[in-house]
This record gives sequence, C-alpha cells and structure tokens, in this order.
Amino acid sequence: MKFIIAIIKPFMLDEVREALGAIGIAGMTVSEAKGFGRQKGQTEIYRGAEYSTNMLPKVRIEIAVADEIAPQVVEVIQQAANTNSIGDGKIFVLDLGGATRIRTGEVGDMAL
Repeated sequence: MKFIIAIIKPFMLDEVREALGAIGIAGMTVSEAKGFGRQKGQTEIYRGAEYSTNMLPKVRIEIAVADEIAPQVVEVIQQAANTNSIGDGKIFVLDLGGATRIRTGEVGDMAL
C-alpha cells in the first residue's frame, strides 16, 4: 500500500477531488495548511487579490491506495492541480505499513 500526500493550491481542491472520483478514489483526508517553497516572498494572486507573504495558504490531501494504482493517482493529481504557475505544490508517496478499518476490523488493502 502507498500513502499519498499532495500539497496543492486551495482553489484546485474541487478539480482534484472530481478527477480522483472519476478513477474510483472514494475517500481522502483534506486539511488546511500554510507553507512555502521556492516562491518564498514572491507575489502571489489568491482569490483575485495580489499579496506578498512567506506563508501561503495550501491544502493537504492524504490518500491511502493499493500499490497498483498509486502511479495513476499521482498522475491524476498532478494533472488536475497543475496551473502552470509557481507554487502549484508537491506530491509525496510513502510506503504504508498497514491499515485497519475500525468498524469491521478489516486490514491491509481490504481496509481501504
């Protein structure tokens, strides 16, 4: 199993969610985040307002998937979140040691 973490621009969340739903991804965890990368201190446009800051608003998406579909999930996120501008985000893929569904006790891929 793989654990995929994507840090994207907030206004791209709906596009990413819809694109993942189209390939059968039914669940994810979404958190608000702040951060910066190479663009630190550069002017950004967010919701029509231009501003300069070191900590930009981001959204963190976490998804646990089977090994076989991880590359497809990464590709879908990359395509859906791409605006061709600085600060589009990053995608991290980690090995997931295990998963357990609390309600049923299912483990591994069955818990996803």
